Amino acid sequence: MTSLVIIDYGSGNVRSVRRAFEAAALARGLKLDVALSDDPDRIRLADRIVLPGVGHFADCAAGLARREGLTDAMREHVFTAGRPFLGVCVGMQLMAEVGREDADTPGLGWVEGSVERLSPADPALPVPHMGWNTLGEMRDHPVFEGLPRDPHAYFVHSYALIPPTREPVAATCDYGGPLTAAIASGPLFGVQFHPEKSQATGLRLLANFLSWTP
Repeated sequence: MTSLVIIDYGSGNVRSVRRAFEAAALARGLKLDVALSDDPDRIRLADRIVLPGVGHFADCAAGLARREGLTDAMREHVFTAGRPFLGVCVGMQLMAEVGREDADTPGLGWVEGSVERLSPADPALPVPHMGWNTLGEMRDHPVFEGLPRDPHAYFVHSYALIPPTREPVAATCDYGGPLTAAIASGPLFGVQFHPEKSQATGLRLLANFLSWTP
């Protein structure tokens, strides 16, 4: 039995993420105990945790900060226990050092880089980047195992993580230039796209995350 906590801090579509994980576990034949929680003690004890996020970077960061002990528990889960962590959309962006949506807002600082507004080279491309796009330049990583070449994933975002080096970048996509689509570093994994909306690609990725041992 794998215990999974999806962090419920008022800034994510947690129920859709939960349903997607339950479907992924069923398809893989995995026994999964999944909970929605912001309880630090429960997060410390979980086998793996997921941080979703939808909307404004600063609002999501404030949602985490309002819950006493939550970020400390997340940090212990990842950096003391070395257990898997998945950030989704703004949940991935929050792993950065700073978000620059309206004003500079500190992130968790787990990954070097800043979250900046999209600026496609083609001015005809609208912002937000919304819809299906192809993942490219995918790093060999267990969470990508079994995905087809150039898989499609569903994106909805106006900002993206820009790291100072390519070291944490696990996958890119093209939207008037390359964008960080996924990051990986030790027990950390993050995706800019929404796996819960990405059909077969998303379900495969979530199932791989449930089986992954960093």
